[in-house]
Amino acid sequence: MEIEGLAPEKNMTDQDQLDGFAASLARETQSPLRKFTNWLDAFYWLDHYIDDRKRTVVVLDEISWMGGYDSLFPSILRKAWERYFHRHDKLILVICGSVSAWIKENLLDSAGFAGRFSRDYVLPELSLDECVQFWGDAASRVAPREILDVLSVTGGVPRYLEEVDPGLDAGENIRRMCFMKSGQLFQDFDSIFNPLFGEENETRKAILQALGAGPLTGAEIANRLGIVRNGHLSWNLRALCEGGFISDDAGLNPETGKPARTSKYRLKDNYTRFYLKYLAPHKREIELGTYSYSSIESLPEWQSVMGLQFENLIVNNAMSLVPYLHVGNAIIESVAPYRNMRNGASGRKAGCQIDLLIQTPRTAYVVEIKRQKEIGPEIEDEVRRKMSRIPLRSGMTPRPVLVYDGTLAPSVEGTGFFDAVIPAHKLLGI
Repeated sequence: MEIEGLAPEKNMTDQDQLDGFAASLARETQSPLRKFTNWLDAFYWLDHYIDDRKRTVVVLDEISWMGGYDSLFPSILRKAWERYFHRHDKLILVICGSVSAWIKENLLDSAGFAGRFSRDYVLPELSLDECVQFWGDAASRVAPREILDVLSVTGGVPRYLEEVDPGLDAGENIRRMCFMKSGQLFQDFDSIFNPLFGEENETRKAILQALGAGPLTGAEIANRLGIVRNGHLSWNLRALCEGGFISDDAGLNPETGKPARTSKYRLKDNYTRFYLKYLAPHKREIELGTYSYSSIESLPEWQSVMGLQFENLIVNNAMSLVPYLHVGNAIIESVAPYRNMRNGASGRKAGCQIDLLIQTPRTAYVVEIKRQKEIGPEIEDEVRRKMSRIPLRSGMTPRPVLVYDGTLAPSVEGTGFFDAVIPAHKLLGI
């Protein structure tokens, strides 16, 4: 039995959520529609339809939407568990939602729920080859770039991939999901970060917006937001990390083999990156229906934006590269983007940025990620310069790796400069 909270809308009330709960319960149990005036009453009738003769799974989905309009909802849910639900030996009650921070703050971290949860899962995004299954039989005939472009916008979030129509090209799928007022990806950001679910959402939105321009340290984030770097900021950063929105890309310092002294936070979630970069600035026009274009490729800076989205997608799926690196039994010690911005004025190596640095005890795999229509031999010089600027400890061997989407000049593979050349379609399994 699945009952889902209603997505927040302007002027929505707790009674609207109760009415939505009642409608779902009637549909799931094929029973008369009832009118609930409070959540204890609603949970009483849910309990009424639980059959002790068989195993029953009840899923309360988007729980933050369901309970966000009543400050007493968490305590009422706890009371319902103690009074009704816990008596059913064959009942599995699943509480889930896209606003994981709300669940953690109001349920998991609440003293009232201590000892009442059997399992706590934060579901990761699907891997690239798993995502392809949403295209069904069409995956074998759809150009890999079409699939990669959609995934560069959605990431591996199943709910977003359910919106994909395999019969449409990438541009039309992205238009329907993102550039229409009714599109799932146009609406979802405001639903997730609705102030209804706590004043902290405003701070978290500001953090994400700050990271939209590039990775930042905790101190740099505080400076951008004009706030004090304290436990309160750390708490919000931790919540965003746990929710999969950002990543604390510390990694090992290749020069010392020890954890980097200062880590930078990266905007990890591909959808959030795309929304803040491309949708939020045009929100008003999209709502009015006046934002139009002849083709998705004609949009301003489209290729540049998609190049960065593709890079982020590959970084998020970095472990899928390992089979192509032939590391053998070596231990993977660190997987993270690398940034060293020293200017070399003191005679040390100049700074550089590496899309992804994968380290074993003896090897540093310098991964260049490129989405481009045509990729020529100049890519070798670019990576060679970066490698010359990485300070490696004694005994470490740098090995260049190229992950790409586009047409690769034959000479690139022919020179043997790259120790591994990985076309992105291999990561899709097609």
